Amino acid sequence: MPIIVRGAEVAAEQIGPGVITQSLLSPAITGSNNVLLDLITLKDGATFDLEMSSDAFGWLQVLDGSGSLTGLDQALNPNWMTYLPLGYSGKFNASTDGTRLLVATVPEAERFDPNVAETPKHVQTTDWSNEPVLQSEHDARTRIYLATRTLTGTSAYRGEMIRYPAGTEAPAHHHEGAEHFQYVLKGNCSANLAGEKARLGAGDVLYNYEMEIHSFYNDGGSEFVFVEFFVPGSCKTIWAPGAKPCAWLPTNADIMGRTPSRDIGYHVHGDERGT
Repeated sequence: MPIIVRGAEVAAEQIGPGVITQSLLSPAITGSNNVLLDLITLKDGATFDLEMSSDAFGWLQVLDGSGSLTGLDQALNPNWMTYLPLGYSGKFNASTDGTRLLVATVPEAERFDPNVAETPKHVQTTDWSNEPVLQSEHDARTRIYLATRTLTGTSAYRGEMIRYPAGTEAPAHHHEGAEHFQYVLKGNCSANLAGEKARLGAGDVLYNYEMEIHSFYNDGGSEFVFVEFFVPGSCKTIWAPGAKPCAWLPTNADIMGRTPSRDIGYHVHGDERGT
């Protein structure tokens, strides 16, 4: 059964001056060590020490606020996704009060990418707001890729942002070959999880094991938006009997209506070619 972590109910721990951490995903919560997820909240001027073991890498997403990270020249804000190399060690310095970070770690990364030693050794970052918006072929959902082999240099994980306008529903499905989680950025929805109904809202995390059937229906009055990440990045998607496979169409625009930074053609969910 998928696990729901209510972000508002997770205990907070102060780990330094102006730095609070909340553990959203851990082996104690999920029984899995595919991916660990922490929410970090910082006051203006506070510094978070980010240390990964030599066999681990991951990513960082600014949810609110801004700051700087060791290894990058530009400031980070919610438009940027940052990919942390194997054994990363550095500091994030907040420049806005109430800055919030999602920090994900993939331990023992070689399990998911045998060529992990060949992955980039430096911090990388992508302005996702200039990535192409993709339109679902059969409903009103849109997708923006946040982490793919092209962007990160590894297939150990893959990430995307999915937007459900009010009234949008996607068919039930499950994934073979990966576990994955959704972190809800805004809005709320009715979720069907292995045949049981649940509500999801901003700040919640849904952790799906392999083969767990799930679907979402935005029955609220505003847009429902989440980011989701798969570990490993490659997996097979199986749709419910009678459902149309989810395919994605290029819109030739980014989320700001600009020409996107690159082109991604028509493809079916789970096909990483060209992404």
